[in-house]
Amino acid sequence: MGHRKHSQPRRGSLAYLPRGRAKSMEPRIRTWPEITAEQPKLLGYAGFKVGCIQVVSIDDREKTPNHGKQLVSLGTVVATPPVSVIGIRGYYEDIDGSHALFDVYSSDMPKEVSRLFTIKPKEGTLEKAEKLLNRTSELFAVVAVLPNNAGISQKKPYVFEVAVKGGDLKKQFDFLKGLFGKQVKIEEVFELGSSVDVASITKGKGWEGPITRWGVKKKQHKSRKSVRALGTLGPISPSSIMYTVPRAGQRGFHQRVEYNKRIMIMSNTEKTDFKINPSGGYKHYGFVNGDFVVLKGSIPGTYRRMVKLRTQIRNVPNKVLKPNILEIVV
Repeated sequence: MGHRKHSQPRRGSLAYLPRGRAKSMEPRIRTWPEITAEQPKLLGYAGFKVGCIQVVSIDDREKTPNHGKQLVSLGTVVATPPVSVIGIRGYYEDIDGSHALFDVYSSDMPKEVSRLFTIKPKEGTLEKAEKLLNRTSELFAVVAVLPNNAGISQKKPYVFEVAVKGGDLKKQFDFLKGLFGKQVKIEEVFELGSSVDVASITKGKGWEGPITRWGVKKKQHKSRKSVRALGTLGPISPSSIMYTVPRAGQRGFHQRVEYNKRIMIMSNTEKTDFKINPSGGYKHYGFVNGDFVVLKGSIPGTYRRMVKLRTQIRNVPNKVLKPNILEIVV
């Protein structure tokens, strides 16, 4: 008999470890790009995944065979209700990392958000925070988004931090003071035609075996009692199973980031020239009302799930071209 090969994972299958469930339905953004602009700006936003459409546009990618011709591509609709800037947080840095230095919250919050906060009388003020700027290393805007404004029945808002970059700390603080307690729309954060990074929690698949979870090869028919199991878990010594051995476990419901998703359409359902809502609404979502964007390609997550949009961090182009959209197919 010839030597029988054991089941082994495909190359590159250990790209993400551990494959455990995400801790929260809300994705985290832990890295923000550095920008050289003189004027400060917010670098993030939030939306809710709606569904997919087809976008017919003129291909404006230079040095490609299809340049100047019609291109049909997948587009993902993301509902982007306005976010409220409810606070400012400053960080200082030492040898142990970054730590919160001050928090300032607006007294004029939406009632759904105010239920989450109990602002104490001795809470920091803008004047006190401004005096601490000489010790501050970074400034973040504390923003809240209401799923209700996107047509989702969830009442509890999402509250998270968004980085502010550009200019010096004094300019950034004055910029945040101007937004304090106000609503910000997506057109004030991102530009049509630019690319964004999308962070989301993927669709959960539950418990899966190693064949589906890691892509290992099935065993030969009649070679063992099992077909969809591994041929070996490792050597007899040492008597432990290495982390590189593909095992069964959780698949899906992981945090993932998709890079460089171009904004093809940025509009409002009352202003757009395109019919964005299909007859009967989107499956599992319904009708889009208010602001929305259409991103080129697919994004992680299931419908109605919150996604976070971040300013592009990789391969930033020198100029932003507005896409030439001919039509959309919903």
